[in-house]
Amino acid sequence: MLQEVVATRYVTPLREGGSLPGIVEADDLGTYVMKFIGAGQGRKTLVAEIICGRLGHRLGLRVPDLVLMQLDPVIGLSEPDEEVQDLIKASGGLNLGMDYLPGSLGFDPLAFEVGAAEAGRVVWFDALINNVDRSWRNPNMLVWHGQLWLIDHGATMIWHHNWRGAKVAAAKPYDASDHVLASFAPDIAAAAAELAPRVTEELLTEVVADVPDAWLADEPGFDGPDALRRTYVEVLLERAASIGGRITIGERTGDTPSKAPDWLTGGPRRKAVK
Repeated sequence: MLQEVVATRYVTPLREGGSLPGIVEADDLGTYVMKFIGAGQGRKTLVAEIICGRLGHRLGLRVPDLVLMQLDPVIGLSEPDEEVQDLIKASGGLNLGMDYLPGSLGFDPLAFEVGAAEAGRVVWFDALINNVDRSWRNPNMLVWHGQLWLIDHGATMIWHHNWRGAKVAAAKPYDASDHVLASFAPDIAAAAAELAPRVTEELLTEVVADVPDAWLADEPGFDGPDALRRTYVEVLLERAASIGGRITIGERTGDTPSKAPDWLTGGPRRKAVK
């Protein structure tokens, strides 16, 4: 289960992307990037962050550690930005934190070489979770101590925004033409052979158990959080079995917009949920 900490100081906002996360200190003396429950993207982006972040970690990919963070909005009283204040006020209670990697740099494919094996594992993982936002436009990866780290998984598992189409989504292919690692000749076949057998029902059940019940409650068509968890497991398990053979890499699309919805990424920022 995820560790739960209490936010003690709001340090500064991070203005990349659309959700306006912030750097926050906690009572365990750690420093985290907080993703707010009150952001316009909603709680499903936090659910995606937990499921995909924990799954990636269990598969041996480098993903910052996650924690649940209790937030008292009073810590934002000294923040001069009214938009940030509104976000903090709307996010009292349980939020999500990911370990802050001090000194890390945004991944630049022209400056950092990635081997075919590692590139293959990342592309296969992104195909599994249908990540539409790890492209050359927005890599969502960091380089820290000379190693590649994966961040920002809110724009994944798009099917959970429309559960009626989830079964169809499980069988959809994955176009990796715009993936930021497509140019590194990713060895997808080797990644599928290594990782697919590890995505078991037991593993997925453990991963989805880390999502708080409150973030899964009241989902239309489901009889409680456990029923919703089972559906996450079913879709990911089915997708893992065959997605390796349905990944395509073609010519990069060029200067066209990202496939990720504006409200999930860096498009026009939505106001905090009141």
